[in-house]
Amino acid sequence: MLIINTLGILLIALIVWWFWLYKPKEVSISEQGIIVTVEDGTYQPSRLKLPSGKSTTIQFIRKDASPCAAMVLFPDFNISEELPLGKNKSITLPAMTKGEYAFHCQMQMYRGTLLVD
Repeated sequence: MLIINTLGILLIALIVWWFWLYKPKEVSISEQGIIVTVEDGTYQPSRLKLPSGKSTTIQFIRKDASPCAAMVLFPDFNISEELPLGKNKSITLPAMTKGEYAFHCQMQMYRGTLLVD
């Protein structure tokens, strides 16, 4: 009984950490740009650090055949793009002011954040 309770508490702690406490590291976009890979239910990297006041192009490559991975939306900019399976897709974002902007799939299961400085 003690073992089952201990395993249950550890599982609850893991779930809380994964869904509410875990923050992936931020990746800055360089002069060459960045490639975001869509696979295994995530965007990698999912937190992109961008400069303010400059338009930016992000390359997406979709490796996940899931229908949810087929699109990426940037709701703050009214951008919705289809991601072809196994091919690069360039998406150009307009100049942004400082703040955080979300991007996600159409069902919001795949999520990412743009951190603009």
